Amino acid sequence: MNISIVTATFNSGATVRDTLESVLRQTYADFEHLIIDGGSTDNTLEIVREYEPRYHGRLRWISERDRGIYDAMNKGIAMATGDVVGILNSDDFYTRPDILKSVAEAMQDPSVDAVYGDIHYVDADNLERTTRYYSSASFRRWKMRLGWMPAHPSFYCRRRVYERLGTFDISFKIGADFENLLRLIYVGHINTRYLPIDFVTMRSGGASTSGLRSHRQILADHLRAYRKNGVSSNVLLESLRYAAKVGEVAGFKFKSALGL
Repeated sequence: MNISIVTATFNSGATVRDTLESVLRQTYADFEHLIIDGGSTDNTLEIVREYEPRYHGRLRWISERDRGIYDAMNKGIAMATGDVVGILNSDDFYTRPDILKSVAEAMQDPSVDAVYGDIHYVDADNLERTTRYYSSASFRRWKMRLGWMPAHPSFYCRRRVYERLGTFDISFKIGADFENLLRLIYVGHINTRYLPIDFVTMRSGGASTSGLRSHRQILADHLRAYRKNGVSSNVLLESLRYAAKVGEVAGFKFKSALGL
């Protein structure tokens, strides 16, 4: 079973080396890595070329202007030849070397359309300092009406599902990943499986994790996603998610203070 990993880059020279190293450390070798670059002007492509021989033909890349990260992801999915497709952002990296192996084993079950797991965030200046743990263990399909979704960086889906139900709607500024999962999981009723492992280490400070303005945009995108897909929800239901997240963050900080 071949797995396609899609990584969108744009001036990612400061972080993409960690991404590439984490892919090469994977114990499962039947994969292809697709780098979709948006026309970087720093040393991103120099690093990609440096690593290319170590992939032994499993790395493909393009560099051209795009209309943002979701457009780049769509290009990657269109280029993918694997049975399963996952997204690994250029400032993130796999937490452990058996991620692809775990995905491949779970997807041997032909009834499973997609898998997902957990991720965690770290301080961008200190990768050993965890700032938040995002567990998808409690995710259920019905919770999407409250704005919940499985951790998207841990989402690995059969390519045929994207071909049938579509990829990312690039008219969404931040919430195209939520809209896509709403369409696949809630409306499309694909069969998903949770894997209780930490897939990805993410640096804090991305577009979806920084500032009040981004949260307002996420809310606006979520409400539009519901309308687009004919799903009943509202601001009040979405607010329940934020209340739960406050508790989650407080609980994480309390455990960290106790050294748990």
